[in-house]
Amino acid sequence: MARGKCRGRKAQAPRAPPPAASSSSSPTPPPPTPTDKEPPINALPEHDLCLILRRLAPADLLRAALACRRWRRAAARALPRAPPPLLGYLFHPAGVAGPFPLNPTDKTFHPAVFLPLDADASTRVSLALSPSEARGFSVSDVHLGLVLLLPRALPEGLLPRVLVLDPASRRRALLPAPPRAALPGGDPWRGKRMVFGVSVLSRAHPSRLSFDAVCFTVDGDRPRAWVATVRDADCTWRAMPRSEDVRVDFDPWLFEDRCVRAAGDIYWHICNSSRALKLDPRTLDFSYLPVPAELGDRFKKYRIGETPEDGRLCMAALDDDMELQIWVRGEAKWSDRGWLLERRMCINKALHAVPGLPRDRMHRMACTWLSDMDYARTGKVFIQTWGYGRYSFHMDTGKLQRLEMKDGKEHGHPIWAYTLAWPPAFLAPED
Repeated sequence: MARGKCRGRKAQAPRAPPPAASSSSSPTPPPPTPTDKEPPINALPEHDLCLILRRLAPADLLRAALACRRWRRAAARALPRAPPPLLGYLFHPAGVAGPFPLNPTDKTFHPAVFLPLDADASTRVSLALSPSEARGFSVSDVHLGLVLLLPRALPEGLLPRVLVLDPASRRRALLPAPPRAALPGGDPWRGKRMVFGVSVLSRAHPSRLSFDAVCFTVDGDRPRAWVATVRDADCTWRAMPRSEDVRVDFDPWLFEDRCVRAAGDIYWHICNSSRALKLDPRTLDFSYLPVPAELGDRFKKYRIGETPEDGRLCMAALDDDMELQIWVRGEAKWSDRGWLLERRMCINKALHAVPGLPRDRMHRMACTWLSDMDYARTGKVFIQTWGYGRYSFHMDTGKLQRLEMKDGKEHGHPIWAYTLAWPPAFLAPED
């Protein structure tokens, strides 16, 4: 019986296809096409596309901009919120100081060096200074892919020449000093002038050496801005009037000789002061920015910068108990001179890992201070010690890392973040 059933199955005819649907039943819909599943990306309004691109990292944003002209326009609109890609750091190496309270034994000036994030990038980015330039110039500002250097030895009252480098493209220019004719009616302040550095104001287009820079001086008891306009190495200077709203009622030597840039404005720290000098790049007006009253007048205990996540103006401070505080601008009933305490963390535990650093409060406070925020917005601050090295501290991970070179030298102060000229040439509008 089993074999008979098996033979019967083999001889069985194949099944007939199902009968066709009657005309009364609905026709079978065709398979869905990709356009039926979801709308194409081109159907998105440009505003929505721009919001999407703003969420991308800079490298991914550049790749998206290469897709088509429409995406390039949207990527150009998304640029303001994208921080420039960080390529590395520039600094003048420094010898290791002796333990507190001994003075530093090595005061040798070392030429500026570039430390890339990627070891392969060192062959593409170089200062390319001649031996005389390396010995005679020091870095004053790094911004928009440009490096500005000033002569180390400058007679008092004289305005400097400015060496401008574009390390990525190897372009360079030596700007002449502002002429005497820049001030109508002569220069009555020549004998009462102090120069406190030069800064990049703006860059016309990344593909050319076209930019504006400002030189900050104190003429008598008033600050003044000297503006250089450079178009393909052709430089013209103009002198702005001395500030009428700001008076320097202290020793001008308390100004730091380099600026910091935060939230679109330029600042100069004042040693042992409860305020900083602010320059608005759009109007070239000077004003004072007060420090929270809680910080008081402290020597190099606070630094102006930007919040890592959104680039808001902020201030980092290190108090006597080694508590790191982050203040942001804001108005509220509990604000302190327009500042709000947003974050605080104790770094004493991290500092315990520094070999030889004193543990008692007074000695540790005397030989440890906050030297800077990382202006690349990496979430790091730089910690300087007297005789125990320089360190970076990451505010999110709590990691403390020593900053030293292979030959034993430290990363000197200040440490400039070198970023890509931003926006890139193919996204920047022609001037």
